[in-house]
Amino acid sequence: MTDSDTILRMQDITKTFPGVKALQDVTLDVRRGEIHAICGENGAGKSTLMKVLSGVYPHGSYDGEILFDGEPCRFAGIRDSEHKGIVIIHQELALAPNLSIAENIFLGNEQATRGLIDWNKTNAAAAELLRRVGLRENPTTQVVDLGVGKQQLVEIAKAISKQVRLLILDEPTAALNDEDSDHLLALLRGLRDEGITCVIISHKLNEVMAISDRVTIIRDGRTIKTMDLVADEVTEDKIISGMVGRDLDNRFPPHESHVGEEVLRIEDWTVHSPTQHGRVVVRNASLNVRRGEIVGLAGLMGAGRTELAMSVFGRSYGVDISGKVFRDGREVHLKSVQDAIKHGIAYATEDRKRYGLNLIEDIKRNVSAAGLKKLAKGGWVDDNEEFKVANEYRSSMNIKAPSVGSIVGKLSGGNQQKVVLSKWIFTDPEVLILDEPTRGIDVGAKYEIYTIINRLADEGKGVLVISSELPELLGLCDRIYTLAEGRITGEVNRADATQEGLMTLMTTHGTEVAR
Repeated sequence: MTDSDTILRMQDITKTFPGVKALQDVTLDVRRGEIHAICGENGAGKSTLMKVLSGVYPHGSYDGEILFDGEPCRFAGIRDSEHKGIVIIHQELALAPNLSIAENIFLGNEQATRGLIDWNKTNAAAAELLRRVGLRENPTTQVVDLGVGKQQLVEIAKAISKQVRLLILDEPTAALNDEDSDHLLALLRGLRDEGITCVIISHKLNEVMAISDRVTIIRDGRTIKTMDLVADEVTEDKIISGMVGRDLDNRFPPHESHVGEEVLRIEDWTVHSPTQHGRVVVRNASLNVRRGEIVGLAGLMGAGRTELAMSVFGRSYGVDISGKVFRDGREVHLKSVQDAIKHGIAYATEDRKRYGLNLIEDIKRNVSAAGLKKLAKGGWVDDNEEFKVANEYRSSMNIKAPSVGSIVGKLSGGNQQKVVLSKWIFTDPEVLILDEPTRGIDVGAKYEIYTIINRLADEGKGVLVISSELPELLGLCDRIYTLAEGRITGEVNRADATQEGLMTLMTTHGTEVAR
């Protein structure tokens, strides 16, 4: 490979935060016109490296050198990197929801004539960009009316409008369904064919294998290796081994189930949408969970999985809810989240950053948030006891942080998820409903989460796991229910379950339950 083949070289990049060396002598070479994947566990330094590249962390705040097209770069901010044609799309999209698609695309780069925005020119240019990314929406449509997949495409259209030469995407498909993910990956291949170089950070190794030309692995802030997916005969297992520093012969920890008596039963549960009058989102759903059992709930996007879980958890979603909930064989009336907690039911949301955690608070306050009554003395929270409890969970859950005073928003995704689990385990639940417990988490952290779930089951808890990843449900659960259009369409024991069989049940539109 000659220097002319290399569009980007990051040499000996070191970035230090107070008390933490996030990057140490990281080197990255990206070839012109390739899709280059960066893989690593949560907290390995992937996003930090891309923030250095894009100027989020300006020159002078790190050591090392960046060469773009052979020229040294000293970016003072994002505008400097974008001026060179380097554009980053973060995992949390940076769109203004109440502005139109066209306004978002050209925000800060307005199409003006004689000092005034030319809306005809703006909308026409936006329409052409939308065509390039495969969106048929009217440019005047507000972004708030778009799904996450389409918003991701708007971000890419915005990048193209800036004459992008190197496009960086941080976990671009983390929140997308399979159809939107496939469309996005096809678009990236098209951009590569147009000569645009892409760097993609992803935990989804099947997507890395499908789309990338080369992959660089980062572990603990250091470059481990760069592999050519064709020449080096790369496999998912090779990538995993590089990421975690060991072979994961089995991606799921060994577990022997000890299933006991029924701990939760839901009968004829029906939930209506709170925003669309008359729409039924869950219809006559019935399921049960036993002590020591891990039960899965599978369904396509929009099937009603989260709506079912949230409505059972103290009616925190839905209106006109009917049906019965039984705990240890006795009917309970869960009219609020407090009622659900009181009756030993906990729910860990799929959106940990918005609903599961207070990101500007520390670990200690987050762990105690749902169980403050346990720490109260004379109406006041016992600070010493709160500190002690949080430290116990930090140790038992292997939360990687300098102290329980660490701000949760600065933790990696896997460690944030452990804080969420700690918060709900502290309430002493008998039933835990875990909604997408490993979303956006690398394989090493997933293994730790699975170990925690198995431990909870071994303690006699009943665990209900909602997941979009069928291999996860097959590897973790004792039984799996399938949901389609708000109805339970199947119940399958682990020994009889296959991905094909579950998918068939997830796309069934009848009322019969297959067992």
